[in-house]
Amino acid sequence: MADIFDIRGKTAIITGASYGLGVTMAETLAEAGANVVLAARSKQKLAEVAAAIQSCGGQALSIECDVADSASVKAMVDEARARFGRVDILVNNAGVSAEAGFMPERVPDDLFAQTMQVNVMGTFYCCREVAAHMLADGRGGSIINIASIMGISGQQNGPVAYQASKGAVINLTRNLAASWADRNVRVNAIAPGWFPSEMTAGWFAVPEFLERFVNEAPMARIGSPSELKGPLLFLASDASSFVTGQTIAVDGGASAAIGGNYTPALFEQVAQLLGPVATRIMPGG
Repeated sequence: MADIFDIRGKTAIITGASYGLGVTMAETLAEAGANVVLAARSKQKLAEVAAAIQSCGGQALSIECDVADSASVKAMVDEARARFGRVDILVNNAGVSAEAGFMPERVPDDLFAQTMQVNVMGTFYCCREVAAHMLADGRGGSIINIASIMGISGQQNGPVAYQASKGAVINLTRNLAASWADRNVRVNAIAPGWFPSEMTAGWFAVPEFLERFVNEAPMARIGSPSELKGPLLFLASDASSFVTGQTIAVDGGASAAIGGNYTPALFEQVAQLLGPVATRIMPGG
């Protein structure tokens, strides 16, 4: 059974691999035996991540790349193929939220455009460049786009371009999956909920915001980066050989729920109204 998750000897490109969740994804695929190509704008940080992977026995190549520039993407993919022969897995993790913190009515043109350029155009450039080779050699492959639960539904006063871009990524995933399925190129998405990263660190540092994010998920917590490893390996491997066009939310149930969690005070009040039938069964109780 473990063989269906086997990606040993495969080559994977991970964009946005210099920080946060991108590092976790690169390490996950390297630990599973894949050659990893680390792509991002931060050359110094990429080199550090590559060195760490290599020190553990993995194969890693770091390539400076701006996904918002199609020429840069092409050069990166060409270099990856020159080193490892072909690309079997693409993880489109690079993303920005240039307008984070702005009220929607105050977002300037350039910040909206910047977020859309990286998150939508950058994802498409990488999909197009890698898939062209996957389709041409007839061996297929797996493309994994990193979306967000913010692309599944709106969030009041959240970063408007970021939400719009992640919604676009989800439908881009569907289109490309449907278009390339007959030639064995699978395209899926992972939509993380709230995880610690460079993008969320400032918000998590504010107790009121952290409480809000925790309260959005029925599991009543934020995610651990390690909890993305399983879904990533599933989509990267033959374990998902009949799965394409899907978005897997890894969010503690946030996208399945509305209204946030009950507080202790609400539990107490409903119990007072309805009695024992309104009390929860707790472990050991």
